[in-house]
Amino acid sequence: MTTCRLDPVKRILCIGAHSDDIEIGCGGTILQLAAGAKEIEIYWVVLCSNDKRATEARQSAKAFLKGVKNKTIVVKNFRDGFLPYLGGEVKEYFEELKQAFLPDVVFTHFRHDLHQDHRVASELTWNTFRNHLILEYEIPKYDGDLQSPNFFVPLSDAVRRRKVRLLMDHFVTQRNKHWFSEDLFNGLMRLRGMEAASPTLHAEGFHCRKMLLGTQG
Repeated sequence: MTTCRLDPVKRILCIGAHSDDIEIGCGGTILQLAAGAKEIEIYWVVLCSNDKRATEARQSAKAFLKGVKNKTIVVKNFRDGFLPYLGGEVKEYFEELKQAFLPDVVFTHFRHDLHQDHRVASELTWNTFRNHLILEYEIPKYDGDLQSPNFFVPLSDAVRRRKVRLLMDHFVTQRNKHWFSEDLFNGLMRLRGMEAASPTLHAEGFHCRKMLLGTQG
């Protein structure tokens, strides 16, 4: 297994269709990057929300980005479940986003996620940020669409526990859903940690479709 490092990354764009997607998919990685980098800038975008979920999204983002001085949190109000039918409006926002922030890495949804909003977010990410490192995160769900990631970020035990605690603390509207549970989030991170032979036992998995190997000389 080849090891690369995300330490040089300074400008991070996180894109989520819904208020808890970024936290579930790459929350641990963001916590770890934020703790390990002195100068980092994070642009955090949630596309779909209503009044309650928008409040949750903002409070959660602030908690995950605590200590990050340069951060922008954007919560849009596109209708949940309808992104494919709002294509023009969502595409226009992505064009605005491209002008607002130039990232080193983009975290977004998995291209083959079976949730229609997630797929649209992923497709527009690739349409918009064509010369960037894009890491597609995974969201466990009823559809059973998890696949085999090829990029792993080992998580310290402290980060793993903090990620789960923040998820449970901030998304009260989701607690009645059978899949929104500590054991599921911990279980997926343990599974990915096993697959990656993570020295910390836990990891988050991503799909990396294109990566350019830079060489000196």
